[in-house]
Amino acid sequence: MHKDNSIYVPRMAEIVSTRALTARERSFSIRLADGSLLGHLPGQFVEVSVFGVGEAPISVSSSPTRPGDAFELCIREAGSVTGALHRLSAGSTIGIRGPYGRGFPVEELKGRNLLFVAGGLGLVPLRSLIDYVVDNRGLFGEVTLLYGSRTPTDMLFADELERWRASGGFRIETTVDLADGAWTGNVGVITKLFDYVDIDPARTVALVVGPPVMFRFVLKSILAKGVYESCIYLSLERRMKCGVGKCGHCQVDDVYVCQKGPVFPYTSLRKLQEAL
Repeated sequence: MHKDNSIYVPRMAEIVSTRALTARERSFSIRLADGSLLGHLPGQFVEVSVFGVGEAPISVSSSPTRPGDAFELCIREAGSVTGALHRLSAGSTIGIRGPYGRGFPVEELKGRNLLFVAGGLGLVPLRSLIDYVVDNRGLFGEVTLLYGSRTPTDMLFADELERWRASGGFRIETTVDLADGAWTGNVGVITKLFDYVDIDPARTVALVVGPPVMFRFVLKSILAKGVYESCIYLSLERRMKCGVGKCGHCQVDDVYVCQKGPVFPYTSLRKLQEAL
């Protein structure tokens, strides 16, 4: 929280470094100007201000277990604010509000097998939790990641996918909608990847992040594997605007996603007609 206890006033922060991930996405390493830690949990988001342009909600992509006082954001250039962010470089000053929202239920996941399902930019908030699991590997069971992107060149954190595979106890399957000549992996919708994995449904928790159109089909595949409805979590992180329940932009039925989410148990979302 900002020192004047205002939810509306951003904290000053500095861009430490940036790196291109794809033609549209860049990863930003950011440090708060007062040297404090962000204090986030996996799955939470922040509001990022470019002064004179505006602000946008962005999921935190780094794990709070990683050393140092910087945190990471993966930002897709998709509008005026994100476009302005892409034009900034190391040393630039931005504003940060948050972290906000409910993240993944980390304590409830301990001792369980984890099934991550990520579509496109959905890998960003899941990366925070995946690295949390890597850094606390003995506290979790088997881990499976199913990841789909539009093309091979749109695939995020490609180098880290290999690192996660090598970290032990990780099963990773990927697919693309459209392949190029160099791609030798799976081609097709992400639900096809469920054919390649065996899971213990009684011990498994599924965590799903991706475009809304993906949810309904992925949920059918998860339930077909026998995973309990109470052990499925989804993130509606694309719906936020102000981050503090004031603007109403993220309202789904009578729920503000920025306050009750962005991570929800599936059993809660079933009751919201507008959610899925």
